Amino acid sequence: MPRYHFHIHDGRSIIDTDGIELADVAQARRMAVRLTGQFFEDEADLVSLGEEWRMEVTDAQGLILFRLDFVVTRAAAVGGSVRT
Repeated sequence: MPRYHFHIHDGRSIIDTDGIELADVAQARRMAVRLTGQFFEDEADLVSLGEEWRMEVTDAQGLILFRLDFVVTRAAAVGGSVRT
């Protein structure tokens, strides 16, 4: 089975040196979504407004297969007045 690595970049880099053996890229995508949800649940207080966050999923050779990108932005109605 191929090994996939899930690297997090959010102003610092957390490199997954171990990886996880999964059947295929579709399973790696599902795992990436699960890991991202778990990260945000555990570390939500560490994500700042305007900060970019991404997870890059690579194969065993380091080739980026896909990535998940998130940007935390404040809505106009939060923390300020709303123009009508």
